[in-house]
Amino acid sequence: MTLAATESEPERIARGLRQRDVALLQALVQEYQYRLVRYFIFLLGTRDAVDDLVQETWLRVLERGRSYDGESRFEPWLFAIARNLAIDHTRKRRLFSLDSNDDEEHGPVSSSPVSMEASPFEQAARTEDARRVAESLQSLQPVIREALVLRFQEELSLQEISHVVGASVSTVSSRIYRGLAALRQQMDGGAHAN
Repeated sequence: MTLAATESEPERIARGLRQRDVALLQALVQEYQYRLVRYFIFLLGTRDAVDDLVQETWLRVLERGRSYDGESRFEPWLFAIARNLAIDHTRKRRLFSLDSNDDEEHGPVSSSPVSMEASPFEQAARTEDARRVAESLQSLQPVIREALVLRFQEELSLQEISHVVGASVSTVSSRIYRGLAALRQQMDGGAHAN
């Protein structure tokens, strides 16, 4: 039996990153590029600077590949890198903070989205409900929106989201619960307004 046959996918990725395997990095970029773009757009509320942040994420993956141990899935490690870059970016722009542990505010974000242009998600929405969900997501606090995106769009587990955002599983669960409740309220309110 060969080493490759007994190796799990995360172990194979870890080995490839340690060896700076160009083919592996290209495969990872191809597999995760769209997901990173989508994640940054939802976090930032705009397409501005997303390409630069995605490129910087891949540079960090290459630079810090030796620190990925292959004991857990690759996605949480990748999204943690992306999240840290988004935090650095927002600190420079002072728009909002994703690293805030202040979960006391239960209302929507008081600042408006950075760009009033429709996001790619909104442009791709084919139904009225999809547009309403996208609009409702943008009105949520960034930490709540992030938890919903990581859980339902990126399909990470609560433990993986906890790792990415640096919060307890119960905090992540609470953010998701509050986000779903807010979305439900907004969707029900919008349905009655029609």
